[in-house]
Amino acid sequence: MQSLAEGDFLVLGHGGPNSRVAPGGWANASLQRLSVTQVSRPYFTDSTPVWPDDDYPERLGIDVLEDEQHVDGTTLGADAMEALRLSANKQGAAVLQPGIAAVAQLADALSAPSGLPGGKTVEHEGADSAVAQVFVRREQAKVRATLFGGATNAACALCGRVLPVRFIRAAHIKRRSAASRQERLMMANIMPACLIGCDELFEHGYVFVTDDGTIAVSSKSHTTLDLVVAAKALAGRTVADYGPHRAAFYAWHRTHIAN
Repeated sequence: MQSLAEGDFLVLGHGGPNSRVAPGGWANASLQRLSVTQVSRPYFTDSTPVWPDDDYPERLGIDVLEDEQHVDGTTLGADAMEALRLSANKQGAAVLQPGIAAVAQLADALSAPSGLPGGKTVEHEGADSAVAQVFVRREQAKVRATLFGGATNAACALCGRVLPVRFIRAAHIKRRSAASRQERLMMANIMPACLIGCDELFEHGYVFVTDDGTIAVSSKSHTTLDLVVAAKALAGRTVADYGPHRAAFYAWHRTHIAN
């Protein structure tokens, strides 16, 4: 674990079959749960309480990219499944594997329209972030599905215009890069923001939401006259679905982005 660096992938498996089998015996096994994570902070020690049963001072910082239920081993490949089997026989100790072929294969399988095709392989070249981005896109697709359902049109939370959903972004109120895994998936942190100006005005802090739910213009917008006019068109409106469940996220944006 101490050898892992920022950007490395850490794949966690749970609920596999009996691991006391011959090498290769997990090639076609199924896992109840599979999590793909990426190291955001290398090995460190900290005694700050997090878990109720023990301190577990030796830690890693990770971002969870994907969390899947009932995953067939063929989507990871025989080598990765063998590494997980060996880990299961070592009380969960990490088993190092060079390269990111298994993660790339899983990303390709999950993003395929047909679902999880068994035995499919991919050739991957380039930065690891390209693979991580596949998982991020899947997360966004799930958020959009929850926010819009099967709707054809939706209203922007800021300007109120009803537009085809292709013109509406499922926007994070607290920026995704600053949000925890839990915060990124909380619908209270997601608002529909139109691509006809509102998403960019909010994203860059030209407008913000006050603690009573109304939209205000920040001094950042005083760059050009046209930008001021665009921002002021939203001033005084009440943002849609404002409430205590969203207040902390809007407060973060107000403080860190709109200043």
